[in-house]
Amino acid sequence: MTERSSAPAADVERIVASAARLGVELDEMEALQWLTAVALAKKSSADVVVDVSSGVYGHRVTMLDFSPDDLAHFRSVGDLVQFADQDDVETALALSGSAAQSKVQTYPGDCDYFERINIKAPTRDDACRRLGELIRDKALATLSGDTYRLIEVKFGSHPADVINSGRHVARGAPITWRPKDIEAGRFFAEGPGGGTVEVSWDDACRDPGWCKLDWVVADPVRGQVANASNVLDVTWEAPEGSITPLDGFLDPYFQEVYLEADSIPLFTKLVSRLSGDALDDYVASLEKDVHKYVTGEPRNYGKAAKRMYNIFRLTGAYEEAAYLRELFDEPTAVLYQVGAVVRTLDEASRPGSAITKDTLLAQLDGLILDVVKTLEGDAEVEVVRELLHLRAAITEGDVLDDQSAAVAAARGELTTIVNTFFYDKLTGLSSIAAYMTNAAG
Repeated sequence: MTERSSAPAADVERIVASAARLGVELDEMEALQWLTAVALAKKSSADVVVDVSSGVYGHRVTMLDFSPDDLAHFRSVGDLVQFADQDDVETALALSGSAAQSKVQTYPGDCDYFERINIKAPTRDDACRRLGELIRDKALATLSGDTYRLIEVKFGSHPADVINSGRHVARGAPITWRPKDIEAGRFFAEGPGGGTVEVSWDDACRDPGWCKLDWVVADPVRGQVANASNVLDVTWEAPEGSITPLDGFLDPYFQEVYLEADSIPLFTKLVSRLSGDALDDYVASLEKDVHKYVTGEPRNYGKAAKRMYNIFRLTGAYEEAAYLRELFDEPTAVLYQVGAVVRTLDEASRPGSAITKDTLLAQLDGLILDVVKTLEGDAEVEVVRELLHLRAAITEGDVLDDQSAAVAAARGELTTIVNTFFYDKLTGLSSIAAYMTNAAG
C-alpha cells in the first residue's frame, strides 16, 4: 500500500464516513489528534524518542500509541520476567504487542515483553552456554510464587524430528521445556521411527534458537490474571567488539517501548548494526503473518487486523490505520481479550499454582459480565454456559477433562464471533479489503 499525502482533517472526514456506514463508533477528535501527531512525528529527524517524564523510549510512531497510565504495573511484572545486568551481560527490557499499544488496545490480552540480551564472551560457544545458564537460573528462580507460575520455556532447537506428548515436532523447531523438565535438565521424547530420544538442556545450549519464557501472573489489587511472556533477542559480543545474533537475526525495534532509559547505550549499540532495509524487512515479515492469518486454518482476522495496523502506521496508510484503531475500541473487541484470559485462567488454576481461587473467580465473573453486555441471543447463551462450566470446575477443583473441555468450547465460540466481527469490518472498507485480497494471493 503506497503512502498518501493529505491533510489530517480531510482524512478524518473520509474515515468518519466509512465508519458510520459500517456501524463503527469513531471519536473524530481523537482520530484527528492521532493523524496530526503522526504527521508531526514523520517530520521529526529523530527516529527514536524518549519520554523524559516516564523514562521510556521507542520508535517515534510507536510511542504515539503508548500510555504511561499502567507503567507502574508493567514495570512490576517486568521485575519478574527481566534478566539482570551482570559484568558479562547487558540487557534492555521492552514492552511489545498490545501492551506497547495501550492507547489503541483498549482490551489487551497479555503482558508481552521483549528483551535484548548482549553477552560478552571469548567465543560463541561460551556465549551459548552462558545463555543456557541465565535462562535456566531465571526459570528455576521463578517457578512459582503467590502471584505467578512458570508455564514453559522455549530454548534450543530440535536436531531431528520427534514426537513429544503425542505431537509431532519437526527438526529445527524450538524445544518446549515444562517446569519439571527444566528442573531435571532433560526429558525424553519418541523418535519418528520409534525408540526413546533424550533431549538435554546442555545439548540445547549448542543451538539456542528462538528463546521465550511464559508465566501466568496475578495482580491481587486489580483482581486479574494474565499471561506474561518475554521473548529474548540474544547477541554475542566478542573480545574485539564484533556483535553476532545467536539466532542469526538481529530484531528491529519498530514495535517496542523500552522501560528504562538506562538501557539506551545498549539499545543504540545494537540497533546501529541493523541493516538500512530493517523497516522494509520488518513490514515484509508482518505481511507474511497477514497472509498466514487470512489464508490458514483456522482464520484469525483479529491477529491479521493487529498486523495490518502496524503495517499501515509504518508505511503511511494513515487513514486505514486510524480506522483500525477504532475497531480495537469497539465493544466486540473485548471478546478478543476474553479468549486470551480464559486460556490464562485455565493455566493459573492448574495443580501447583499458588494463585488464589478468589483472584481467578473475580476475573472470570468480570469476563462473564463483559460477554453479557456485548452479546445477545444464542451466542450469549453458549459462551456464558461454557464460562460457567469453567467457573464450576475451578470452584470444585476439577481441573482435568471438564475444565479443559469448557476452556476449548468457550474459546471456540469466542474465536468464531471475533473472527466474524473483524472480517465484516475489515472487508467493509474497500482499501483494506483490497489489501487482504492481495495478501491472500
